[in-house]
Amino acid sequence: MAEPETGPFRFAVPGWMRRHTPLLGRVLDQLRTVRVLDCATRLAAQAFLGAVPVLFVVGALAPDWLQEQLASSLRTALGLQDAALEQVTAVYAATDSEVKTGTGWVGVVVTLLSATACSRALQTMCERSWHLPKAKARLAAWRWVAWLGVWLAALLFQGPVQDAFGAGPVGGILLSVVSGTLMWWWTQHLLLGARIPWLPLLPGAVMAGVGQELMSLGSRIYMPIALNRSLQQFGGLGSVFVFLSWLIMLFVVITLAVCVGYVLAHEPWPARHLRTPPDPQG
Repeated sequence: MAEPETGPFRFAVPGWMRRHTPLLGRVLDQLRTVRVLDCATRLAAQAFLGAVPVLFVVGALAPDWLQEQLASSLRTALGLQDAALEQVTAVYAATDSEVKTGTGWVGVVVTLLSATACSRALQTMCERSWHLPKAKARLAAWRWVAWLGVWLAALLFQGPVQDAFGAGPVGGILLSVVSGTLMWWWTQHLLLGARIPWLPLLPGAVMAGVGQELMSLGSRIYMPIALNRSLQQFGGLGSVFVFLSWLIMLFVVITLAVCVGYVLAHEPWPARHLRTPPDPQG
């Protein structure tokens, strides 16, 4: 397995670990090759600079009921309260004319197109995790836009999903894990250009769905405290740091899930049942 040029996890896996805990050794090799923190930081930056502004632009241009639904979903997913919640609702209080005046339609289109940078970074992470060559842009471009559209739609319904459409918090947790698993299962298949069959992608998708829900549950406790404290101490700039840190942690979880999912899908027993293609790394 080739040595990475930069980044964390640049170490040699001890021989005793390979002999006595071969699965752990393969996982560490995978983390070293993929460079998890490097991928997660890049994904967080692209999401913060590209995808997040789309939420505000789309939300400000959307009808009132859609603005309320989107704000409710963000409140549920991140546990926003008090000053932090007021900042979000203030953004969505903007009218169509205010957004058009401030950015113009050209700016809106540019914002939407720039958001595909997050899709591209996510595709790079999936390809690196599955040791596949980079797909040609002309074949992948529509996939970037498709992923962004589905992601926006999924985020819009996070509020009802987290409550299982009125069934309660326990049902909401189960439904969120299932919906998250389906989202990341489809995401991998889409951004890898269907070069990997569906079943081998399932272990990583399950771990991503579970990890994402654990992040959401933890956020409801941590984020209100951290955001409100940062707003009091540093103003709006403090909330930027807190939210960016949250994005990095989220994408660390997602990247770890996809990376480890690759390793598990190539273990002898799962590989037989999932019909995993041969490991290109040998």
